[in-house]
Amino acid sequence: MDNLTIFTEFLLMDVTSSRELQVLQGVLFLVIYLGALTENLVTVTVIMTDTFLHSPMYFFISNMALLDLGSISVVAPRAIVNSMTANKTISLTECAAQIFLYTLFAAVEIALLVVMSYDRYVAICHPLHYGLIITLSLCSQAAAGSWASGLVYSAIHTGCMFRLPFTKTNVIQQYFCDMPQILRMSSPDVQFSEFVVIVLSVCIVLVCFKVMFVSYVNIFSTVLKMHSIEARNKAISTCTPQLAILLLFLISGVVPVFSPSANKPSLKNLLTAMFYTMVPPFINPIIYSLRNREINAALRRMFNRYSWFPVKGFLK
Repeated sequence: MDNLTIFTEFLLMDVTSSRELQVLQGVLFLVIYLGALTENLVTVTVIMTDTFLHSPMYFFISNMALLDLGSISVVAPRAIVNSMTANKTISLTECAAQIFLYTLFAAVEIALLVVMSYDRYVAICHPLHYGLIITLSLCSQAAAGSWASGLVYSAIHTGCMFRLPFTKTNVIQQYFCDMPQILRMSSPDVQFSEFVVIVLSVCIVLVCFKVMFVSYVNIFSTVLKMHSIEARNKAISTCTPQLAILLLFLISGVVPVFSPSANKPSLKNLLTAMFYTMVPPFINPIIYSLRNREINAALRRMFNRYSWFPVKGFLK
């Protein structure tokens, strides 16, 4: 025990030792990050500034955009700096902060997806009572509750993971503090407590997905009974983006769970991590506005208001 080494910083490993490829990796991260940053900031700005979008659905979409901004900002800036410089170390405190914030944003996103499924359920299945049920007060409480529950869960999760010192190794075979990698380096006591937390988390997530499943089953059951094709298409168009985001979130959550923890850096390991840390924040804003006429119309109004050249056919 006298020779036991307690690590206070970690070493983030690169896929390649080639300096040119490391810089290229940093440039790729930078392009994705700037793209996600621009898309999500534009989404939040257009929803906040356009009064036609001041409704519960777009209030929750703006919250989702803020979550995407936060989640990619936790990982990308540090990964860009590490790829561009020779410094590959990250302190224990910064590593814990990365895991805390990333877990927080993921937990809040699950909660908001549940809330959004209920919002669409009321809007489509009980349209006459929508204004009475989904009030501004309820939306604020739902958003605050989502953030509060995410904070509590993330604090418990991070506290369990970092409650004991790391003595096995300080090498992380990834470009950020990946949870499976941290667990691999943890003591058996921490691994057991994390196993208990993860089991409880899975139970909570299953309940959330059950609520969403029931909501969307009722939604599509109601949609199929609609006689008006226009009303049916409008109802489907408001649900498909949320279903696409839910599917992307589910896939990005399953990928790290079933991917084995790598003992050495590899291209597959890098691409897997990029898929669940950087792709969703980049893709989600595109899903929001791809077939959303209201957001596209609001974007046209915003561009026409602040640009010299009117935008007519650019956004449809």
